[in-house]
Parts: sequence; structure tokens; C-alpha cells
Amino acid sequence: MKPTLLVTIPLGQPILEKFAPRFDVTQDAAPSRDVQAILTMGHWVADSKFMDGFPNLKIIACIGSGYECIDLNAARARGIKVTNTAGANAAAVADLAVGLLLASMRHIVEGDQMIRSGEWTEGATTKLLFTPSVTGRRIGIIGLGSIGRKIGERMQAFETEIGYFNRSKKDDVAWPFFASPVELAKWADVLMVAHRADDTNRHMINAEVLNALGAEGHIINVSRGNAIDDEALIAALAERRIAGAGLDVFDDEPNVRPELIASPYTVLTPHLGGGTREAVMNMIGAVITNLNALFDGAPLPNEVV
Repeated sequence: MKPTLLVTIPLGQPILEKFAPRFDVTQDAAPSRDVQAILTMGHWVADSKFMDGFPNLKIIACIGSGYECIDLNAARARGIKVTNTAGANAAAVADLAVGLLLASMRHIVEGDQMIRSGEWTEGATTKLLFTPSVTGRRIGIIGLGSIGRKIGERMQAFETEIGYFNRSKKDDVAWPFFASPVELAKWADVLMVAHRADDTNRHMINAEVLNALGAEGHIINVSRGNAIDDEALIAALAERRIAGAGLDVFDDEPNVRPELIASPYTVLTPHLGGGTREAVMNMIGAVITNLNALFDGAPLPNEVV
């Protein structure tokens, strides 16, 4: 008999069919002794109580790099493996990060709205002009994993300087390493947040970091919403202590703070970073590889626990 795979996220029938040769696929999340594998995302809550409902569960396979709502200790105690698809969507997320930066610094969204509303008259664009160029700016990357590296590579093409903060210094890059987010923010004109998503990084970007970034600084977040202290960000934008923010992720998705929506200094997208056709298929392929490895008794390529 095929093992049963529970899919907790909407993927569509064509993608679900890719799992059919190896698994009996169900989308019924009710507790079950039949389920041996779960396909989910990092924001799906899988705590000890949830896991107890699936006594024969062997693996939780996360699509994407995040696993922040998976109780790793509970999984470890039950012998449940946890995997992700780190790197599979890195190029797509990095692309969107660059797009958010350009939109934030060059007022692309405001310009579009100005034309559509008929407000483009002589002199009307003055408020959108005289912003700093992206070229020549100092780009600080928080988290130099696969996404952070690709952001850096892309930003180099804009003739920028690159620096980074990471849990540890990377010996295979020439970009300068900074010992803390605050030190990086003092140096940078732009912060690009791309670090690993887990609770140890909650509110890493706080008022101190934003103040260090300064009044002409922009912050871009393609990691997880809880990386930024919303209260600190809202205040910094309202008081013009930073110039702008481009956000693809939010602390309580899909709910977004109304202050962020109302601010003229934000560019917001609904967690689209890894959402390209190619990235999704790369992630699905990585999930299938992880699942097959477990049930074949082979080493897991992307094991978290």
C-alpha cells in the first residue's frame, strides 16, 4: 500500500497529481493513523498536540525555506523528520527583493497611480524626483543564505557596495561582514532582510536598527514578517526617521497593519517572493525528493530535524 500524504496547503490538482505515483494524497487534516507524511508551509502550526493526532507520522515536508511554526523539539521527540526546500526559490525571492527596492526608492507605484488618476500635470512629478539613485548606494544584507547571496549578486550589477550580517562570517565572499544588524544599518543606505525564518530572529529589526539606518534609508523584507518590529517600523515611517519600506511578508498574514497600508512610504506585496512558475516547480521537486528519500531509506537532502 502507498503511504498517505496529507497536504495542508492549496496547491491545485495538477500539482497534487505529481505525488500520486508514490502516495495516497489527502487534504483532510483531521487526526488520522493513516497519515505518514505531511506537506505544509512554515506558517502552518504543527505543535505537539497536532502531531499527537498523527501517531504514524514520519515526516513533515515544508515547501519553502521557513519552518517557524513547526515544533522541532516535539518532532524530534517523536522521531518525525522535518525538511524544507532551502534554495529552491532563492532566485525568485531575490528578484522580488530588488523589485521592491526599486519601487520604494524610485516611487514606481506612486508614479503609476499618478498617471492612472490623471494627476500628471506640469510640476506634479516634482515630489517624486530628486531621490537618491540606487547606483552607488550601500546595500546591507541581513542573512547570507542562498537568497541573501543572490540579492548581493543582483545588486552588484547596480554598481552598489555590498555588506552583510549573518550568524557567522562567510569565508567565500569578499563583501564586508558586520557583527550586528545595528552596525550594518549604521553603514548601509538600504537593508535587505533575507535571514532564516525562526523565532530566534523575531524583531531583529527594531527601533535601534531603524534609527541607525537613518532618514534616507530603505528597508526591504522578503524573509518573514516577524523579523521587523511593526510598532517600530510604523513609527519610523510616520516620523520620517527612515525613507521607505518594501514588504513582501507580514507578521500576521494575510492581515496587514492598517498603518502600513495607509503609509505613502511603503510598497506592499502579498508574499509573492517565491511565487514564480519556475520557483514553485523547483520547490515541488525538492519536496518530492525529500519524501522519496525518507521512504527509500536514503539520506534526506534538506533535513531540518
